[in-house]
Amino acid sequence: MTSAAQPDLGILLSVAFEQFVIDLRAHLASQGFADLGRADGFVLRTLHRGPMTVSDLAGRLGITKQGAAQVVDDMQRRDLVHRGRDPRDARARPVELTDRGRAVLSAASTFHRRTERELVKAHGADAVAALRVILTDLAGPAADTPEPQLRLGAV
Repeated sequence: MTSAAQPDLGILLSVAFEQFVIDLRAHLASQGFADLGRADGFVLRTLHRGPMTVSDLAGRLGITKQGAAQVVDDMQRRDLVHRGRDPRDARARPVELTDRGRAVLSAASTFHRRTERELVKAHGADAVAALRVILTDLAGPAADTPEPQLRLGAV
């Protein structure tokens, strides 16, 4: 294939991400999690560090407080999160993961590890390590943390 006929790199990145999400959703559905919404993974990954208020969650995800409240309400209905009580502030209702929410994260983590093992098997450890370096560079400073921040507002 000549370079003029190759797809744009941005398109390839987008299509690869879309396929990854399709495969992840199929895996999660096979594990009993067919009811997941588009934002759920972002929220679950953010809350796995610990409970936080809807306002804090909104800030981390780059969405409005009202938007975050709607997402949390929907996820609570599906038993992925619940609003707890803060013993220091009766008005505060920190959002935290339920057992089901933690199970979704565990199933997703299993899928991520399996996908990386398959890439290593198909392309070699050096190629996957190089891909990780390139993706980290493309992600910029946000990737330079132990747990990169996921921003729902950017999707």
